[in-house]
Amino acid sequence: MSPLRCIWQCYFSPSLTVLWELLRDGLQFLSVAARSRTAVAAEVLFLRKQLAYYRDHQIRPRRLSDAARLSLVLWSRLFDWKEALMVVTPGTFVRWHRGGFKRYWRWKSRGGRPALPKDLRQLIARIVRENITWGQERVADELSLKLGILVSPRTVRKYWPPQPDGTRQKRTSSQHWRTFVKNHAQGILACDFLVAVTVRFQVLFVFLVMEVGSRRILHYNVTAHPTADWTRQQFREAIPSDHGYQFVIHDRDSIFSRELDQQLKSDFGLKVLRTPVRAPTANAYCERLVGTVRRECLDFMIPLNERHLRMTLCPWVAHNNKGRPHSSLGPGIPEKSSNSPLTGPKNHRHRLPRDCEIRANDILAGLHHEYWLEQRVA
Repeated sequence: MSPLRCIWQCYFSPSLTVLWELLRDGLQFLSVAARSRTAVAAEVLFLRKQLAYYRDHQIRPRRLSDAARLSLVLWSRLFDWKEALMVVTPGTFVRWHRGGFKRYWRWKSRGGRPALPKDLRQLIARIVRENITWGQERVADELSLKLGILVSPRTVRKYWPPQPDGTRQKRTSSQHWRTFVKNHAQGILACDFLVAVTVRFQVLFVFLVMEVGSRRILHYNVTAHPTADWTRQQFREAIPSDHGYQFVIHDRDSIFSRELDQQLKSDFGLKVLRTPVRAPTANAYCERLVGTVRRECLDFMIPLNERHLRMTLCPWVAHNNKGRPHSSLGPGIPEKSSNSPLTGPKNHRHRLPRDCEIRANDILAGLHHEYWLEQRVA
């Protein structure tokens, strides 16, 4: 294949109009070659005079088509084109040359190893995202030894997914805070206070303690005057003697004093993790629970007093632990209850069992409902 044909195939989009223009230019070139030198020189002067007329009247020429550019590039190889160029500047004409040869050599050097299949590229990106401390060689070794996929570290680097900041090679030698919490979720407690205002504008504080692993509300209580001693008593009521918890997360509120943290360590064997300053996402699980309590309970109720607020939270906490689906659990429910759905291998995914009926239970006077299947009595 000739270089000119390669340039034509990789740079221009041939059509019937373009092919006709090239054929017409070729026929004109043959007719010019058959004439005498005097006739050709006269025709050149005639054409230049017409171009000079357009230039004197400052008439801007139309944008050249791809076929016209290719024709000018080809004919310029046969004579000194700098003296005959009138429609564009020499810099533009040279740029046409460079663009054509750039695309030609790009087409010429397009060879190499074929790209990996899409599923394998997605697998490499998944392994990189799930293992934040692994490097290129570690990923390549995992693929070759465990999965039988022979790739080099350079190939892994080629398909390395970009980081959030746009880089590809930035890695960390330690796990993130989210990874730490996920790995120790079964042994972590999170606690926080939320504020509720009564109908008489009295400010009440609700103390919540939750298990991060199961999302279960372990304990709650209401007070108008929270103190460190009161909070310590709440931990005594919430944490059983035979617990398996290792950590407790709370913010830097003055209620959580140094003496309280020391007593949690000495009495319960818990290691206190205090969140950084102005970093509520460090206690994101409990912060999300606080938002859920507001959206699903307190935003629809105006407590009259401390006793009324405690009575309002009691059915909602039971609903949260035993009847409310949590998307972070798969979805799932923190505590399994007897009202579990009846399923069987013969049940259709879009049909209810014929021998069962749906039961519902009202929560907070109909604000929420719990549904379950109950088998009919024959």
